[in-house]
Amino acid sequence: MSSVRPLFVVAGVGNGTGTGASAARLFAQKGYKVALISRGPESLNKLAKELSQQGGEAAGFAVQDYSPNSIRSAFAAIRSHYPPSSSPLRVALFNAGHGVWKPFLEITDEEVHNSLDINVAAAFAFSREVITEFLKLGFEEPSEGGQGGARKRGTLLFTGATASIRGNVATSAFAAGKHGLRGLSQSLAKEFGKQNIHVPQSIIDGVILTDRTKTRVNNPDWETNLDGRLDSNSIAKTYLDLVQQDSSAWTWEIDLRPAHEKW
Repeated sequence: MSSVRPLFVVAGVGNGTGTGASAARLFAQKGYKVALISRGPESLNKLAKELSQQGGEAAGFAVQDYSPNSIRSAFAAIRSHYPPSSSPLRVALFNAGHGVWKPFLEITDEEVHNSLDINVAAAFAFSREVITEFLKLGFEEPSEGGQGGARKRGTLLFTGATASIRGNVATSAFAAGKHGLRGLSQSLAKEFGKQNIHVPQSIIDGVILTDRTKTRVNNPDWETNLDGRLDSNSIAKTYLDLVQQDSSAWTWEIDLRPAHEKW
């Protein structure tokens, strides 16, 4: 029988080279059980296997899409696999997103719906499941290993973007979705902070080094320039820092960018 340890749930791990996967690796190293929610079962299962082989306890929960029903089904499966009595949910990260970068008049109705469905509607469903579980828990005091924060039931993290706070040319659909996500996170922080639930939002202001961005940028100098691009492992460390904040000084929003950002 597995020991009682806190559970970390992350939605959005892509192919295992970005922020969601880096956060999963770090929280697994810190002793959390890990539940991975994502589309693409092959990459999902590969990451779960990697974490387990490295001594962690991880499982993947594939979804066909990020509809509210799929989110609810994933959480039902997580509760079955990780019973709350032995795996209390303490940290959750909504890292899923949908980007549209096109001139306004070229954006289709479907692309608008997809941006709002994933960036907003899915985030609502994810947050409802997480906060419902948090409200069942007592306070988690800081442990010797640094997990948790004083007078805290749990932490719900959101990954935002530059488009969370300003629109730009060709970002109308993307910015609308990310503005909605930011508004949701701020509302939840104010409503549930009073019940000792921490809801930080992170604005990722720059390009993260991943397999996909390597292909898109196609510039070895950019890849090796630690001052010129974001690193998902460093973002994950910041997320852990947010989780470890005690209730006397909580961050709601943080802006993460490379030292030489040009946005």
